[in-house]
Amino acid sequence: MGRRLAPITLDNLGALPARCRSCVFWELDPVRGEAAVREGRAEAEKEAWISAVLLEWGSCGRIAYVDDVPAGFALYAPAAYVPRSLAFPTSPVAPDAVQLMTGWLLPEYRGQGLGRVLVQTVAKDLLRRDFKAIEAFGDARWRDAACLLPADHLLAVGFKTVRPHRRHPRLRLELRATLSWKEDMEQALDRLLGAVKKDPVPRPL
Repeated sequence: MGRRLAPITLDNLGALPARCRSCVFWELDPVRGEAAVREGRAEAEKEAWISAVLLEWGSCGRIAYVDDVPAGFALYAPAAYVPRSLAFPTSPVAPDAVQLMTGWLLPEYRGQGLGRVLVQTVAKDLLRRDFKAIEAFGDARWRDAACLLPADHLLAVGFKTVRPHRRHPRLRLELRATLSWKEDMEQALDRLLGAVKKDPVPRPL
């Protein structure tokens, strides 16, 4: 089984699931996001966001391929490029951290360690760019697939709560810790990324 990871670019954006290519939950503020969905501009806005971040900051995502089939992805960026992050009561993301916006693994590829590989690849990329941590906004009442990561799953893979909240705690993972994870973290990471589906309609917070 051949595996490879590639940076997300405009050329391979089509490898993301259709619902993810047209989701701008994180990329636009709530008002602009709802307008983009209503007016059918969401996919174009997503492409414009990817293009701008690549030009101004650099790589902001990874796609995992298994035998050249897209199996999953992770998307991340500094909070300055993530307008929705300001809508959370536990904002802002720390200046030495990058926000893990979302991620996803197709069901048939879970349980194979791909979640661990994805997060470690993101960690190595960010360490080279002098960041110290990954932060994410969790959903403490997570029940169904959505844009937010389940808080308990984040905690299970090593994130620590840095600002508690009854619904949307902000959690942090120190980057160097990700490079020495044991094999028993693989299934937890697969569950974490497998829990997230992109919701095409931005939801009010």
